[in-house]
Amino acid sequence: MRWLLFLSRLAFICGLFFPLAISLRMKDWVKEETLASNIITIGYFMGMIIVPVTVFCYLLVFIIKGKIREYVPAWLVTANVIFLFAFLYYIFYLDDPYYHQK
Repeated sequence: MRWLLFLSRLAFICGLFFPLAISLRMKDWVKEETLASNIITIGYFMGMIIVPVTVFCYLLVFIIKGKIREYVPAWLVTANVIFLFAFLYYIFYLDDPYYHQK
């Protein structure tokens, strides 16, 4: 189950880059274009694929094996689930075109 630990760490890094990508959308605080594009790519695009896949793998391992804490630390599972909810909130509420209409 080393793959699940690796995937969890990757999802955690992508989740950490997500608020950075949102802050780049609000204010352009990075002057170097390649660094900004890397932050956006990791935060938005990789994160929106890897974090849900990781949480789905958690669910499958929990159903099949029973204990997820044997393979991945509990804080990492909790952080990735929180990042998933942050992504869902962003997708369904903050990025919704009807949310910004008056």
